[in-house]
Amino acid sequence: QRQLVESGGGLVQPGGSLRLSCLASGFAVDSYTMGWFRRAPGKEREFVASFRWGGSTTEYADSVKGRFTISKDIAKSTVYMEMTNLKPEDTAIYYCAAGLGGGSNENMYTDWGQGTQVTVSS
Repeated sequence: QRQLVESGGGLVQPGGSLRLSCLASGFAVDSYTMGWFRRAPGKEREFVASFRWGGSTTEYADSVKGRFTISKDIAKSTVYMEMTNLKPEDTAIYYCAAGLGGGSNENMYTDWGQGTQVTVSS
């Protein structure tokens, strides 16, 4: 059974940094496209970043390019997202997801974690 568990969220001041982790079990992270999505209060869930299966292709939403970096440690079965220069508009619940399709389309993901809260506030 595939399972995803996020961690690393919290409260951070604007301009600060956080690293989110997504521990995967029941499958190899290199065999699936791994993505991060987020849902801000009162908004729809949106794509943040992805790491395509089997290689090193990454994709980012325009709003986080240059600030967020997705990476993975296959041996630890973990996907990370390093977030820097955080802004109040980054406040959201962040979800890790796994699928066999492409990057930004959430309909292509079949497995989701429970999410971790990120709050950016002074």
